Amino acid sequence: MALDAVETDKGVGFGVLFGILAVVGALAMLAAPGQLTKAGGFALAIVAALLSIVAVQAYA
Repeated sequence: MALDAVETDKGVGFGVLFGILAVVGALAMLAAPGQLTKAGGFALAIVAALLSIVAVQAYA
């Protein structure tokens, strides 16, 4: 009896993509001038980190 299993690496790819975006957001939070830009970097870092975890869990 043959079992057909399809595995993809979407979770890893999306996890890495959103992880990179989280690092970019954290760097923007640290290095950007102005409070509003730092707040935007923080928001990007938090949302990207959340999406990274969700992507790994959803596709794993």
